[in-house]
Amino acid sequence: MDKLLEIIAEIGITSAYDHFAEGESPAPPFICYLIPGNDNFAADGKAYFKAEQVHLELYTDKKDPETEQLVEAVLDSHGVFYDRTEVWIESEKLYEVLYYFETEADI
Repeated sequence: MDKLLEIIAEIGITSAYDHFAEGESPAPPFICYLIPGNDNFAADGKAYFKAEQVHLELYTDKKDPETEQLVEAVLDSHGVFYDRTEVWIESEKLYEVLYYFETEADI
């Protein structure tokens, strides 16, 4: 997770693991990130290569291509291959741009 925290720090947007406490979320833009699982590679009955699945969620109150480009530039500079989706969350009045990728697990 050290590498992930380094990437998030470089993006420079307020962030929290999974969510902010009720009533404590900052004004957008902000990032929530989580590691919902892993995708380890096995060889000879052992985890030969450990990979973590990462979700990096960018929340904005309006479509914000400039902030999206910032996030993508940092991911690109670290050689992260990512996919992304986008959704409007009506109940929160926020856009969520989800970047999902895998990274080598810290051992």
